[in-house]
Amino acid sequence: MFAQKEMRVWCGILFMSFCLCLVPRGGLADSYPVKIYIDADWSGAVVSSQSIERGLKTALEDVGGSLSGHPVELVRMNHRGNARRSLANLKSFLSDNTALAVFSGLHSPPLLANRDFINEHQILTFIPWAAAGPITRPEGTENWIFRLSVDDSKAGAFLVGHAVAVRKLKKPALLLEETGWGKSNQRTMLAALKEKGLEPAGVFWFNWGLNDVSARILLREIVESGADSVFFVGNAPEGKTFMKSALALGNITAHKRKSLDLTFLQTKFSFVSQPDDPKGMRVMETAKRVFPNEIETPLDIAAPTGFIHAYDLGLLLDAAIKQAGGLSGDIAQDRKAIHDALEDLQSPVDGLIKTYSKPFSAYSQNSPDAHEALGADDFAIGRYGLENEVQLYPFTDEP
Repeated sequence: MFAQKEMRVWCGILFMSFCLCLVPRGGLADSYPVKIYIDADWSGAVVSSQSIERGLKTALEDVGGSLSGHPVELVRMNHRGNARRSLANLKSFLSDNTALAVFSGLHSPPLLANRDFINEHQILTFIPWAAAGPITRPEGTENWIFRLSVDDSKAGAFLVGHAVAVRKLKKPALLLEETGWGKSNQRTMLAALKEKGLEPAGVFWFNWGLNDVSARILLREIVESGADSVFFVGNAPEGKTFMKSALALGNITAHKRKSLDLTFLQTKFSFVSQPDDPKGMRVMETAKRVFPNEIETPLDIAAPTGFIHAYDLGLLLDAAIKQAGGLSGDIAQDRKAIHDALEDLQSPVDGLIKTYSKPFSAYSQNSPDAHEALGADDFAIGRYGLENEVQLYPFTDEP
């Protein structure tokens, strides 16, 4: 009698334990955390990478502090601008069964080198800052990279159009970094100039980490070419070196140094130039709440491009998850559901740059812009003001 009773109790315990093993999918796992990897240059471009992170954090706060009820952990992965490091980071992502998506930037080369790996392994990837045209245009139909940033396939024509129509310039020199990004810009800029019946004064190349001597040599060659302007494609460290070298050139007078004209391609939103924008004001209040020790005014948002683009992408990610019906707990299935929802978003999403109505669609060779949320109509010309803030054209005062 005792033995039978003991067995019934033991069987009951066994049955209960078995049932508990089945619960997590719908019960205990309802609030499991998900991770978003930020695969960026946390060594050479810390401010830009941090800006992407802050924009995404602010977006997550604005959608309720979670995604489909799941807390979100942002994981910093440092590729240092190196494609092999980025590949290692992507492999780490794949080994993490709570990793939902990757936000990647600032450099294009790691994304160009690993594009096929990303698509082959269905890594849900968002680009808030990387401009090389081919990133979102694979040869096949499998495309898991979604960009909300400047696209160089359109940027060249926009820059040429502004330079010719507004600035009345006719003979630019192309100063390009020796990477796939630079070469992509060379193609689009040459094509745009040709459409205007113009040719560049020359095409000049540089590598990452160039020193002042190399920069001065290139600038002297540009001056000797007779160029009336320079179209520069590169990152902040090299840009800084070229600007310092230009100011130090012996054949540039004091007057010319004072009027050194630096403008750049930007997207159509600025916390500084549009201080009364209702959406921008609400986002600023959220950012101040999320980062009380770092952000008090728009001037505190350094490298605003990363913040703005990552913020809008965060809203699109949340909208896609909601349209997909939430997260199931099967990470591969969830990535696929979000991917498909992004390609067919049914409801408009109110972002900083604009209201996004079906920003993405199914990709094919006949639809090369399918994974581009922005177009030339979303571009603007920007410059730095007296406090290093980004101002948008038309400029209202002198810097």
